[in-house]
Amino acid sequence: MIDNEEVSPLTLNRLSFYLRCLRHLQELGIKRISSQEMARRYHLSATQIRKDLAQFGEFGIRGVGYEVDELAEHLNALLGLDHPHAMLIVGMGNLGSALAQYLGFNYGAFNVVAGVDNDPQKIGRKVGSFVVRPAEELADVVRESGAEIGVLAVPAEAAQENYDRLAEVGIKAVLNFAPVRVKRRPGVPLKNVDLRINLEELAFFLRE
Repeated sequence: MIDNEEVSPLTLNRLSFYLRCLRHLQELGIKRISSQEMARRYHLSATQIRKDLAQFGEFGIRGVGYEVDELAEHLNALLGLDHPHAMLIVGMGNLGSALAQYLGFNYGAFNVVAGVDNDPQKIGRKVGSFVVRPAEELADVVRESGAEIGVLAVPAEAAQENYDRLAEVGIKAVLNFAPVRVKRRPGVPLKNVDLRINLEELAFFLRE
């Protein structure tokens, strides 16, 4: 099996999209599909599909294609979606509260189980399925909730400090929505999500 560190983020993004495609095929009742047909249906590259999957083993039969259920099961396990992932949000302002109730964060393998903040007006408020706890109780919240993924929805200046705290109390991976790059610690994977960057990329194509 290929080492996790050797898999590029772009490859992981494509694997996630392949899994979405396979789930759609399952809904349609399609049992087998070739890379060419999958590429045609979902505007992909058949060569890229085969290259990506080949990094992780032998899938499909030449001239026959892939068994949809079998490949979906393999990708589900490969992406770590075959067991639940509890999530904790740091920063329960507008963004944090919205994320806590976002279906994509509370579906399938993922579930937001806790949130913390240092604002007295937010502490004690019920959001989704949990009550917001004081940020100073972070270690207790992580231990009691079993959270393993942390989500940073804090101002830029507070991102690094809170990432470090999450790492120190046992959070295993962090998704950062703060508009700043955070220095990663060994053993605690970090993914930065900056929505403004995507808007600026679109703005580039709108230049006159």
